[in-house]
Amino acid sequence: MGHHRQGSVPVFGQPVQRRTRLLGILLPGRLASAHWLKLVGASTDRRALSSRNLGTIMGVRYTISRRDFDTTPANVGELTAGGSDSRSEACGGHRVCSAAGATRRVATGSGEHAMDVETALRQMPKAELHLHLEGAVDAATFASLAAKHSLELPPHDEVADLYQYDSLADFLLIYSLVCRSIQEEADFRRVTYECLERCANSGARYVELFFSPESHFEMGVEYPTMLAGVLGGMADIKADRGLESNLIPAINRELGPARAVEFVEMVAAHPHPQIIGVGLDFNEIGFPSEDYVDAYRAAAAHGLHRTSHAGEVGPADNVRAAIELLDCERIDHGYHVVDDPDLVARCAESQIAFTVCPTTTGYTTIWRDLSAPDHAIRQMDAAGLKLMVNSDDPGMFVCDLANEYVRLHREMGLSLSTLKEMALNGIDAAWIDDTTKVSWRREWSAEIDALFASVNGG
Repeated sequence: MGHHRQGSVPVFGQPVQRRTRLLGILLPGRLASAHWLKLVGASTDRRALSSRNLGTIMGVRYTISRRDFDTTPANVGELTAGGSDSRSEACGGHRVCSAAGATRRVATGSGEHAMDVETALRQMPKAELHLHLEGAVDAATFASLAAKHSLELPPHDEVADLYQYDSLADFLLIYSLVCRSIQEEADFRRVTYECLERCANSGARYVELFFSPESHFEMGVEYPTMLAGVLGGMADIKADRGLESNLIPAINRELGPARAVEFVEMVAAHPHPQIIGVGLDFNEIGFPSEDYVDAYRAAAAHGLHRTSHAGEVGPADNVRAAIELLDCERIDHGYHVVDDPDLVARCAESQIAFTVCPTTTGYTTIWRDLSAPDHAIRQMDAAGLKLMVNSDDPGMFVCDLANEYVRLHREMGLSLSTLKEMALNGIDAAWIDDTTKVSWRREWSAEIDALFASVNGG
């Protein structure tokens, strides 16, 4: 690890003036509307939101603390000693300190060295099933593409400053601007290759990649152009690195149910062996899962697999509806399932997979601290839910798939055996044939055992 540099991580606590400036770039003519500002989560009094402010995001009040979600080496790879107010607790045979800042000591065997653990977790074979193409664009590529297409960017001192958010709503605004910077087939090919190359560098052997066609239509980009670029980038990385990947076009739920049906029909009208399913993303608030039944029935009729973002910031009912009404085969995020014990029990019994994304929980959910005993991912794991680890939007949150495993080990205290199980869950949840699943499970299990034996014997 150690690839994150200080100052490169996105931060909260930026003044609301910056947000309204961004709204002016994205939505000229709509900036004066207080109603619109409320829709995207902006404070209408335009007060700055400091990093210690008590704020409201998507209707949930919380206290922001940057150190809770900093992913620089100081917080992830080289955790330093803190004050005497820290407390530790047992978790699966490991000792994990609280957010007070004390050193986290995670014992996995005699003679363990932290870098050995991190190297093993990076080299461990993995699947990535919750990864947004546009959210994987790093700040430098974003700036390059924006300059190419003469797009106005928000004020910034350094390129890395472009990725700063106060809420999920802020993130989605920046995300929309990133999408506007990707306009030509060559752009799609470039960002796809770069995204998947970083996956390969994190030990990924298989990727199912979300992308958001609706976000590019406003720039006049046609769907076949997008597909040519994305599929071309996927072919390039397979030739260069051997990485297998498939594609999941994602419905923008904010455009409404009728548009969702049209979207599914568009996807079905352009079949390709690597286009394997549909997803449902963007803001859950005001756009509940049950509104998209017709779109998901159409997807099923066309033989497309189905997943949905549900329970990230929305209620457990969104998870229930995604399973019962949309007939989803897996759930993206799903954290608020923990609010409904009956639903948790049902999901544990059915073993429907949840694609959890540790780093982004610190930005978009009420669970800010991975070491907290009540973090949703910890609760889900303890309840026996089938979890697999993903990076979500690694370019925009300055993380990668390998480091998601490292953080779960070092900060949440999950054992190596649990992380192995989560890696293999990625095979089970993948939309690939059963023969391949059996083969990969056998191969990956043996490889992971060898890696972890080296750690324990170190």
